[in-house]
Amino acid sequence: MKQHFLMTACALAASIALGDRAQAQQVQPQVQAQEEEATLGAIVVSGKRAARVSKGATGLPMEIKETPQSISTIERQELTDYGLTGSNEALGLATGINVEQYETNRATFNARGFEIQLTQVDGLGMTNSWGTVVGREDTFLFERIEVIRGANGLLTGVGNSSGTINYVRKRPTNKDGGVVGLSGGSWGLKRATLDYNRILTEDGAWAGRLVVAHEDRNSYVRDLKNQRTSIYGVIDGQIGSNGVLTLGVTAVDAKQDAPMWGSLTLRRSDGTQADFDVGSSTSAKWAYWDTKSHSAFAEYTHRLGAGWEAKATYNYRHANEATRLLYAYSPSGVLNPDNTGLVGWPYRSLGSTDNHLLDLNLTGQFSAFGREHSLLVGLSQSRQETSTDTYAAQTHMFDPLPAFPYGGDAYAEPQWGPRRHDRDGEQTLTRLYAASHLALTDSLKGVLGVNAVRLERSGAAVYGNAATNTNYPDTSKVSPYVGVTYDFTPEVLGYASYSNIFQNQDQTDRNGEYLAPVKGVNAEVGVKAEWLKRSLLTTFALFTARQEGLATYGGVISGGSLNGQYWYEPKDVKSKGFEIEATGRLSQDARVTLGYTRLLLTGPDGNDIYEWVPRNTLNFRFDSRVPGLPALRLGAGGKWQSEVYKAGAARQGGYLVANAFAAYELSPAATLRLNVNNVFDKKYIGSLAYGALYGAPRSAMLSLDYKL
Repeated sequence: MKQHFLMTACALAASIALGDRAQAQQVQPQVQAQEEEATLGAIVVSGKRAARVSKGATGLPMEIKETPQSISTIERQELTDYGLTGSNEALGLATGINVEQYETNRATFNARGFEIQLTQVDGLGMTNSWGTVVGREDTFLFERIEVIRGANGLLTGVGNSSGTINYVRKRPTNKDGGVVGLSGGSWGLKRATLDYNRILTEDGAWAGRLVVAHEDRNSYVRDLKNQRTSIYGVIDGQIGSNGVLTLGVTAVDAKQDAPMWGSLTLRRSDGTQADFDVGSSTSAKWAYWDTKSHSAFAEYTHRLGAGWEAKATYNYRHANEATRLLYAYSPSGVLNPDNTGLVGWPYRSLGSTDNHLLDLNLTGQFSAFGREHSLLVGLSQSRQETSTDTYAAQTHMFDPLPAFPYGGDAYAEPQWGPRRHDRDGEQTLTRLYAASHLALTDSLKGVLGVNAVRLERSGAAVYGNAATNTNYPDTSKVSPYVGVTYDFTPEVLGYASYSNIFQNQDQTDRNGEYLAPVKGVNAEVGVKAEWLKRSLLTTFALFTARQEGLATYGGVISGGSLNGQYWYEPKDVKSKGFEIEATGRLSQDARVTLGYTRLLLTGPDGNDIYEWVPRNTLNFRFDSRVPGLPALRLGAGGKWQSEVYKAGAARQGGYLVANAFAAYELSPAATLRLNVNNVFDKKYIGSLAYGALYGAPRSAMLSLDYKL
């Protein structure tokens, strides 16, 4: 079924690509005429397509330099060049971001010491349950990935002081054409992609874009196999003389066979740390974790005149999960000296999640005190509903496992009981927000914002424990955001920002009661400077944050109705440090990104806390055309981090993982690319937050891209 759907989509795109070229040739003069007409005050879709600006950081159309926070981007060309087909791998190269891939299909991200709770698409979305993200987004669907570090109350109204990840979708362009790609590589990787844009009307007012990506690969992890198909279609066009309508749909089908649920136990009872092969797995061959999602969005923008426009956006997403899993763990928390001591907990479930989001806002320019300013006001409501059914294991429950590492047939699949409903959850977030970019003087600018939010919750969180009390009081909060920038010179800008922190929590205490929301403050000061005729941007930022009542793992409950459940305690945590980043072009043919983060993280007693978060990280990317051979581009990127550990668990010394690519233009239309990841074949533990998981060894991928 999936292959038939993929072939149909490719055939459709091919028929579009081979259509009437005469029409495409006629469109371009008309598009140019429309762009000229835009200067006379008429709304023209083609002009808006050519000048799209992301508003993911503040909701206001501001350049990265003007925004009083640290922002990094990974552009489309970088995603392609470095072979970053999965979102987790892409984020691993972003300045200040740590990817905690604690299972093969689940991960958390942290920045500035705290888990990132907010993952957005085009600046909209809800919080991640427990900060956990299931699966990976295929980066081929996106134009770029933005990472806004620090509290981002203007964007969401809720959040901690870690940051926000914003995926910016591809949109229609003003030119017919596209690209098709084929890739193959280590562990049986097979990948095919298609991205095609088509102007749909003779006047250029309507255009559409189809994006398809299919990937099939095994893994360095024993028995692990991944398949993922992503299809995205979007059209936009003019409605009347003042409106622009955009409609898009996305379908994703992802399957993972023999996934790890939970991670490796490396600590032994004699105090030593085990060292296993990087492909060692706790999973069973009968296990799987399949996810399907369908999403759609509608966006309508209406020009009101005098530089003002109103915008309405509706997003809907439905996702299903089907799992059969084996959790291998040690009741004592450690292995025996002979690597025995693990027991198995089989689990089977069916779950669904529905998300609805409606956002209405008004943006524009106004004059006051002889200067021009911008204003955004809006109202939004997002609702998430979750439901989970389970099948109880009738046999082979908590059976002991042989000495680790064992094979995929070491634990027999149990007989499953009938399907039964396990839990439901629902939460609704309503917020009224406003933000303004004020020109106080020629050099001094201000950003003022406020959010009034109300959070209503009922039932259980999607990954929550079986709480004894699932009735939540409605939570209301008003949070301010204040930022200022000052232009010391046309190239150098100083900034400062302050915001409150408010974030609900899904964790429960030892009595089964949900913890109160996190509260606190976040502040940042820095300097941004442009170099080499604005082609290179450098940022130096000092940050500090305090989070009160942050859920921190306390242990496992023994006895009673909550026996075996994890419990958490609220702790006050402080974070401070600095970041340095340089990103842009050194010349027309050379690009660079270099970012360093230094972090201090302390608990209520003033001592270090969350030691699995690296205190020092260095991210880098550099590529350039080869002098004398302009058809060849070479690049290298990677990350170094300092030592991390977790008390009573594992320790990982500082390490460097480096990747490289070589891209050769066979013709103006065809590019051949070789990617090598983990060039030095470094063995390392990539995550300690919730266990341990080895990072991938050296691998290679060969790709051919052809422009249509």
